Order: sequence, then C-alpha cells, then structure tokens
Amino acid sequence: MDSSLPSPSPDAQAASRELFRHIAARIRAAGGWLSFADYMEMALYLPGLGYYAGGAHKFGAAGDFVTAPELTPLFGQALARQVAQILRAVSPAPILLEVGAGSGRLAADLLLTLEGLDALPARYEILELSGELRARQRETISAAAPHLVDRVFWLDTLPEKLTGCVIVNELLDALPVHAVAWREAGLMERGVTLHGDGFGWAEERPAQGALAEAMAALPAEVPFEGEIGLAARAWVAEWARRLEHGALLLIDYGLPGHELYHPLRNRGTLRCHYQQRLHDDPFWWPGLSDITAHVDFTALAEAGYDAGLDVLGYTNQATFLINCGIGELLAKRQSGDSTRAFSASGALQLLLSPYEMGELVKVIALGKGIETPLLGFAQGDRRHAL
Repeated sequence: MDSSLPSPSPDAQAASRELFRHIAARIRAAGGWLSFADYMEMALYLPGLGYYAGGAHKFGAAGDFVTAPELTPLFGQALARQVAQILRAVSPAPILLEVGAGSGRLAADLLLTLEGLDALPARYEILELSGELRARQRETISAAAPHLVDRVFWLDTLPEKLTGCVIVNELLDALPVHAVAWREAGLMERGVTLHGDGFGWAEERPAQGALAEAMAALPAEVPFEGEIGLAARAWVAEWARRLEHGALLLIDYGLPGHELYHPLRNRGTLRCHYQQRLHDDPFWWPGLSDITAHVDFTALAEAGYDAGLDVLGYTNQATFLINCGIGELLAKRQSGDSTRAFSASGALQLLLSPYEMGELVKVIALGKGIETPLLGFAQGDRRHAL
C-alpha cells in the first residue's frame, strides 16, 4: 500500500477491510478474475461500505476533493442562467433534477439564483443514494435558502418520465469503467485479482461482446492502455428514454474520443483522490479513495443521438461560464465587498484557466424538443470536434 499518502484512521481502515472481504469473495466466486468495472462499482457504491455509500465527507476543503460549486457561488449563479433558459423553453411546471448533488452547495446556489431570475422550477429533485449525503444536502440548502427547502425532493431511482432540465456535475467520471488494452495479440480486458494481502491487476483476457465492439471502433494504436465507459453510455441512453421534453447538462473532466485515445494518453486516465491528494493506485485501501476516469464525450454524444436526443452544444467549462455571464457576476461582486470579490477572483481563475478546470472540464447539452440555441454555447461551440 502507498506509504506516501496519509494513514487512514482506525475506523476507516476497519471499513476498508470489510469492503475488501466483500470484493475478495466476489473475486473468488468469479474464479479469481474480476473485471475492473465490477471492482470499481463495488469500491465506490457497495451499500454501506463503498466510497460514495459510506459516511465520510468527500466534498470541500475538509474532504478528498473540491468541486466547482465549492469554490465559489459564481459557478451556480452562471449555470442558473442556462438552466433558466431551458426551464422557460419547457414550461409549464418544469422540473429541475440534479443527479448526485454532493454537499448541496450547487442546489442552494441554483435555487437562490433561479428565484432572482423568476425561473424557479415547480420541483427541485435530487437523485442521491447516500443517506449521509442526503442529510448534508438538506442541511446546506436549509441554511442557505430555508424558504425554498420545501421545493426540494429526494429520489431513490430515476423518474419514469421527466420534463425539464437535468444537471450532472462531476459524476460521470465516477461511473464504473472497463480497463482495457490494445495489444499485438488483440483487444484485451484488464481484470483484478487477489495479490498477497491486497488486490492487483490480473492477467489480461480477450475483450468480449459490447466491450470488444466499442474498442474496435476507437482510434487507439497498439500498444495502448485505457478505459471504456460502457456504463456512462448506457446511462445517457436511459435518460433519453425518460426525458420527454428538456435537456441534460453534463459537466465533467473529459475529452472527445480522438483526443482521449491519442498515443500521448496510452497509459489511461484512471485517477484516485484521497484527502486532497491525487494518486494512481485504485487498490489502495478500497472504499477510502474516489476513483475516476476521463469521460469520452464523443461516446456520450453518440449514445444520446442514437437514443433520440439532439446534441445541443459542447464546449469547455471556461467558454460555457463566460457565455453564461460569469464575468458580469464577478463585476457586480467587485462593486461590493472587496474581500469577497478577491476570493471570488481567485476561484474564478481555477474555473476558467486553460491549465486548470477551464479546459480540463467540458460541458455537453443533450436534449429533446429544444429549438432555441442555448446560451452557454453561443460562442465557442465545439460540436464539430466530437
């Protein structure tokens, strides 16, 4: 195990060992070889023990990573302008649904800003499976917007049908991915096995079925190791079935396929986050680190289009936020409290810098029945690059 990372607390270690026993049993039952997608799903989502199902705080300065809404309310305020346009296009009584709402900070900022824009949704729904995160979200929203908390409803499953807007911020990169390799011997899948008192990479096996088909369609050149997000493609296709009128706004770290599978990225994009530190060992204390992989935005666009959605726009986060007026929002803040304005300026650098989240994070809009060009993609739309 990586000794350069801070040692987990005894309670955290005990929880990780319990998760280890569950995954080890699954590996033994599978004959000693488990796909990385199955391992990642258990490590992140096994009820009560997985990273997102456990009780530790993940978001913010005291957690393992900081998301855009945690940096500054300007992110949610700018995003709200795009959301308001979509909600007005699908009225009456549209619903705003956030998938995986983290600490609840984005929900609070969106609700307050939409109220000011006279564009409050009939309901603000949050799809969240973690009981600990639900409690934290309710606490955050109640503190920031107590008069609006009655509009918020938590869901256990995807709604059967929805008219409105779906927000997904930094979630798709944590959906399980298959670890794969293009070798001289052919298209291979990388698995997980028991290795001493922990887990390790298993001997590669030939890729099969949908995974092999997805690999064959990609431009990777031998030798190449990477990831395939079949779960993210299926997720988008499922939303296409349920969305009657409206749009999905998907915001995450990622690239179009021709860049993601470029020879310069031939070691893949798997990354783990623990206490504000980045590491590359997904087997280090299972359940205590977030595990992510870059999103293939070309694959998302194709999955949505094939399932009946229109690709309404694609660009980087900096361009999207600038189009949504984040500069104007900062200027208004600068005319007030100078201390808050200085803090917001620093956060804005992280959100907009091409060397930080400004270029690394992308935004794609997929929709149904939306005819009006979307504000966030008015300039710098990169759909041609997908």
